[in-house]
Amino acid sequence: MSTVDKAISLLDLFSIHAPELGLAEIARRSGFDKATTRRLLLSLARHGFVEQDPSTRHYRLGAGLTRLARIREARFPILQTALPFIRELSVATSETVHLAEAVNGSLLTVLVEHPARANRVNVDVGEYLPLHSTASGIAYLSHAREEEVKEALGRPLAAYTSRTLTEPAAVLREIEAARVRGYSVMDQGYEDGVVSVAAAILGSGGSAIGTLAVAAPLVRTSKAAAAERGRAVAAAAREISERLSGEDFNVLKSRASA
Repeated sequence: MSTVDKAISLLDLFSIHAPELGLAEIARRSGFDKATTRRLLLSLARHGFVEQDPSTRHYRLGAGLTRLARIREARFPILQTALPFIRELSVATSETVHLAEAVNGSLLTVLVEHPARANRVNVDVGEYLPLHSTASGIAYLSHAREEEVKEALGRPLAAYTSRTLTEPAAVLREIEAARVRGYSVMDQGYEDGVVSVAAAILGSGGSAIGTLAVAAPLVRTSKAAAAERGRAVAAAAREISERLSGEDFNVLKSRASA
């Protein structure tokens, strides 16, 4: 692992549930010795990617990352474009709505709108979503490049619940169903008691660049409710795709299959 890889791996240790970490904890989680960990943290701090609380001496993500995120958003405004649709879906469904972006063959949750109700599905910003066992992952693969699908299904598929699909052939059937339907449905494939629907957001090349999803408790999800949410999420994802690319959604889809 290169020095750059090691430094970047430290950034991935921070999360919503662990926004600040001490040197010893970072070293333990990373598997590096304390001297190496401290050297990497000092390098990241010089560039503003991490900062240290002067009183606790704990580290947290720095403003340098915010600067880079804002530069990217100015060039590719997926958050700004998707936000009004996410809020509209959250109000219409009274359920959790989340946006994920494709990152090196994975899906990273970048925006979440939770409903006010206590009994809800919790999704965290920064959470990676498995491709084979989530509605978001199936929706993404339904419009991903063929080599991406092969790579995703070519590795062992982890079982998160008793209903997780772990056979590539079964996952492929779900991918095809999502492609035909326009949205995916995942019934407790990633978390017991949770049913999600999702649709792919397409880039200018016609392949998926992210997903939009609605996650709800099983007790509030009849087949009719899932279908209604699915159609709504598909319509929103279609509009987001068109606004980001400036092109008709059907043109984008045809470009990917050409």
